[in-house]
Amino acid sequence: MTKPQTNSSERRGPGRPREFDMDTALGRALVVFSERGYHGASLAELRAAMKLATGSLYKAFADKSAIFLATLDYYIARRDRQLRERLDAQQRGRDKLEALLAFYAESASDSEGRRGCLVVTSATELATLDAEAAAKVRNSLRRVETLLRDLIRLGQADGSIRPDLDAEVAAGALFCVIQGLRVVGKTGRTKGEMMTIAKQASVLFA
Repeated sequence: MTKPQTNSSERRGPGRPREFDMDTALGRALVVFSERGYHGASLAELRAAMKLATGSLYKAFADKSAIFLATLDYYIARRDRQLRERLDAQQRGRDKLEALLAFYAESASDSEGRRGCLVVTSATELATLDAEAAAKVRNSLRRVETLLRDLIRLGQADGSIRPDLDAEVAAGALFCVIQGLRVVGKTGRTKGEMMTIAKQASVLFA
């Protein structure tokens, strides 16, 4: 698969500046892929949403798969950065875990929730995605579950989470809650509803 050109610092020949802002274009493509999935999104829809001329689109991306991979990388990096900011603002493992649950609950509510999560949407298409895209989705999901386990163990070490809790099992359960939030969010749930679920999930590590 041909790699998309996504690095704004890459070298270009004289007189060939990029004709569009890559992050802006990928943010628009994200809406299409999140709502329609990889196979449901057409090149025509993507080009229109990204507000790119056909020539500009094909200068930057070889095909729809390349657009998807670049969009997935953009989405995962943005989400990781936003979540890290939330977690860094907390000290104890329990507080970090509760901040993580709140982050996903908020993301699964209102208009953002109805649009959906690109990783979760893509997970339902894993069997039909190419190997590179499928690997990115699996790795992203695996990182979330690993983070949950690490936060539980941090809480056990600092005394904010009970020491007899099986970190692996609890992390797996919370992981399923989080992914369920994103799926249910597509039906149009309010922030209040999703935050209530996230708070209830905290009993898993009380």
